[in-house]
Amino acid sequence: MTRVRLSVAERREELLRAAVEQIEARGVAAVRIADVASALGVSNALVLYHFDTKEKLVAAAFTHAAEGDLTRLRKILGRRTTALRRLRAAVRWYAPTGQAKGWRLWIEGWAVALREPALQEVIRDLDRQWKAAITEVIAQGVAADEFRCQDPAGTALRLTALLDGLAVQLTSYPGAVSRARARQWADEALARELGLERQALIAATR
Repeated sequence: MTRVRLSVAERREELLRAAVEQIEARGVAAVRIADVASALGVSNALVLYHFDTKEKLVAAAFTHAAEGDLTRLRKILGRRTTALRRLRAAVRWYAPTGQAKGWRLWIEGWAVALREPALQEVIRDLDRQWKAAITEVIAQGVAADEFRCQDPAGTALRLTALLDGLAVQLTSYPGAVSRARARQWADEALARELGLERQALIAATR
């Protein structure tokens, strides 16, 4: 069967999707150029033509995954509704009990980034953009008098830290925390940061 000839951009996209899948399945340390090539039925040389080294492929794969997550986050935060609804929807989506995928990928990335400067920068940039987006919508809610928050940036950092920590617990230690309890804690933390009661938060975002 003749393979469809792809443009450079299409080929890179295909390679990056395959790389993300292989990293999730095998881990950064174990994954090889050959695994990505084999998954697509192409040569190792083709993968190296586009990315030069495994390190560059891995960094690009994480960038690809990060861009997907950020696109979804911005779509949620761009909805035409209250800041409080958008904020809770974003937290529930991002939380390890929500629809965001790839927590195993990111936990793997955090560990490897300690020794890989290129990957560290990718993950740090994703973290900065996530916090900036959450900070902005919190500031909008404060301006609209929907809730109180004296330090939107600090709140964004604390919420991120909580969700990342819950992701580690749910992903790395199955059974350590139930999904229901994790959702409850996320709601309680968000309500506390905004000076609201949890039930008031839930009622206002139904």
